[in-house]
Amino acid sequence: MNFQQLEYVMAVHKHKHFGIAADSCHITQATLSAMIKKLEEELKVLLFDRSRKPIQTTDMGLQFIETARTILQQKELLFSLNKQTEKLEGKLSIGIIPTVANSLLPIILPSILKENQKLQLTISEITTEEIKTQLIMDKIDIGILATPINDKQFDEHILYYEPMMIYGILDKKKEYVNSKDIKNGNIWLLEEGHCFRNQALTVCEIKEKELSPSNLNFMGSSFETLLNLTDKFGGYTLVPELYYKNMPKQKQNKTKHFQKPIPVREISIVTYRHFAKNQTIKYLTSLIQALVNTNLSTKSYKNKDLDIIGI
Repeated sequence: MNFQQLEYVMAVHKHKHFGIAADSCHITQATLSAMIKKLEEELKVLLFDRSRKPIQTTDMGLQFIETARTILQQKELLFSLNKQTEKLEGKLSIGIIPTVANSLLPIILPSILKENQKLQLTISEITTEEIKTQLIMDKIDIGILATPINDKQFDEHILYYEPMMIYGILDKKKEYVNSKDIKNGNIWLLEEGHCFRNQALTVCEIKEKELSPSNLNFMGSSFETLLNLTDKFGGYTLVPELYYKNMPKQKQNKTKHFQKPIPVREISIVTYRHFAKNQTIKYLTSLIQALVNTNLSTKSYKNKDLDIIGI
């Protein structure tokens, strides 16, 4: 048994296909199949049910996968001990929720790409549930999303606290608002599946209700659409502060902060169990915090002034 065989098994488990797994490992399918077959004979265990389409990992195979994952993570940790550079190298895949991606990526990507010329970065814009699923299946390395997710399978590394703001306030003299100011108004929400929708409902202290016009059943997927509908039909919608920073001045004038304690969403890097690339997490956390915190009003608030809204 060797590290290569473990990596081949992990690849087949991930892709559910010997050909695709072989391509991802840059070897022929015949070589990959032979190496896995040899491992199965050594263990006297069938790791994959090849009669199923797509290929399925057996129950014994799933147990093997958990152990193999731990071994490969420790291998990664050991090989990283002699790396003196703080730059990132190799492949890194990140899943990020849409309501964070639209404002965070333009801030951090230029620095990440410029500072890490040997890094091959893949980013997927997906929901919280999909991030969790893909982390478990090793399809992505880390997730960036709203937390806490309250699941012991995952480790959370807090990046920043982002204030939630209310759009649709026409009173120019009003500097701050509270939930009572908008409780009886129509709230335009993102579609189900976006954690920001649940957070908006919590902040506004409302249950699902009809919007105007009453014969419209709208499920939005972008803040821009919600802003435009608020302008057209009235009511309110919520936006995160980093998104607010990029809004036109005319729309910023209709956006207000909440009174203290201000509602904030907690944004974190999330990894599956004991992710071995601690240097990667340390680097990304430091870089993101340095670039983002200067754009957030939370830097001037004390912890007691913040109300972390769960998802």
